Amino acid sequence: MELRIFTEPQQGATYDDLLAVARRAEETGFGAFFRSDHYLKMGSVSGDPGPTDAWTTLAGLARDTRDIRLGTLMTAATFRLPGPLAITVAQVDQMSGGRVELGIGTGWYAEEHTAYGIPFPALGERFDRLEEQLAVITGLWETPPGKTFDFAGRYYPVSGSPALPKPVQDPRPPILLGGMGPKRTPRLAARYADEFNLPFASVADSVAQFDRVRAACAEIGRDPAGMVWSNALVLCCGRDDAEVARRAAAIGRDPDELRANGLAGTPAEVVDRIGAYAETGSSRLYLQVLDLADLDHLDLVATEVLPQV
Repeated sequence: MELRIFTEPQQGATYDDLLAVARRAEETGFGAFFRSDHYLKMGSVSGDPGPTDAWTTLAGLARDTRDIRLGTLMTAATFRLPGPLAITVAQVDQMSGGRVELGIGTGWYAEEHTAYGIPFPALGERFDRLEEQLAVITGLWETPPGKTFDFAGRYYPVSGSPALPKPVQDPRPPILLGGMGPKRTPRLAARYADEFNLPFASVADSVAQFDRVRAACAEIGRDPAGMVWSNALVLCCGRDDAEVARRAAAIGRDPDELRANGLAGTPAEVVDRIGAYAETGSSRLYLQVLDLADLDHLDLVATEVLPQV
């Protein structure tokens, strides 16, 4: 089981805050540093000093870290046009020496679109646009050098593109898709995803959705064994119950609720919980770290949990 760190900077973080977490994650042996892609805080937090852009952040981290992988859970397709996004991700891939992964989804948070003047179509159209974005992004990256790329899309038609620049990773950076949608999500994942991720899902719900994606793979003749299966869960680990309670209070959550729905408790409890997800076929966990100032939290997991998984 690979453990990765996942942050929510819209809740209040500067670039330097994120850099400190990414560097500590790198130093202590976590597999990757990922961040959300949101422009508005959620809940009762202030969100100060305001949002940071996901791909601007990753470009900075590409130069300010050495070997940890970097990515998004999830870039909102509503925020960016597919051609410029393909260029951005390819450039950050080059800047990082081939360490970038693109998680992408439809976008779901209506209020952030209203707050920053971003169009927010109905869900069906958002899925249609995401499907075209995936076709354009992968098409641009996978077009052989010297050839051009065309795509007769309804929303994003492309004609005569030189399909440049190319990312460092060949044939392209890994693409992550995810979510609990029962029909279109599995079909898109079967066609485009290198990794399928479920955020904050129970073990039972993970089994059910993974099975839907495996069935969608079978329908198009894809071997699901070639896909990475992963989950994202909020992290709240402590050496004892008092430390668990302190960390839960710092993020405004109840310890019992976190034990039921997240990755919470003592290191032994966290290891047992990881084992339950491993039994679903999940081989990668994104640990959602909400208190970015608590770097000792990462140290504890790296010392007491990582060696056991």
